[in-house]
Amino acid sequence: MAPTGDPRSSAERQADALVALARGALDGGGLPDVRGERPHVRVPIDWQALCAARGAPGVAGGNLGWAGPITPETARRLACDAGVVRVLTGPNGLPLDVGRAQRTASAAIRRAVEIRDGHCVFAGCDALPEWCDVHHVVHWAFGGPTSCENGALLCERHHTACHEGGFSVARDAGTSRWRTWRPDGTEVLSRAGP
Repeated sequence: MAPTGDPRSSAERQADALVALARGALDGGGLPDVRGERPHVRVPIDWQALCAARGAPGVAGGNLGWAGPITPETARRLACDAGVVRVLTGPNGLPLDVGRAQRTASAAIRRAVEIRDGHCVFAGCDALPEWCDVHHVVHWAFGGPTSCENGALLCERHHTACHEGGFSVARDAGTSRWRTWRPDGTEVLSRAGP
């Protein structure tokens, strides 16, 4: 039986619990390196596809070796609170340049955003910081800085809604008040969101 006010199905709650367990294991720092790297997900995606506008025609997404093709929006969501490595290849597919990993939200930025927001900022959601990602309000692929000002706590469900469902969040300038917008531009004022 679902807890009062939780619209997720049993399967969705179990999936969220599995994600939380995996995050706890990754954040704990006790997992071994494999082939010289910490546990990671590799998402090859064309840079232009990553930077393309949502739903741009003819834009291919990325690819997860264990799950198949994904949309550019899914790739942006995965990269939103992750280390990102740029690998530029030539026409023959051979690497020309391998950039450094960039942590999109440092521990200090995450702590500051957690203190400021206190919970998921999507209208009507009160998911605790431990269940949230630090979302770039303006995505880094579009020039958004990695900063407290450009960061927002979003639970997995609402992070997905923002990246893949067309919803958005914005903070009123100079305040800690967040507002949520539907894809059609109307404001979400209650739990009526996704």
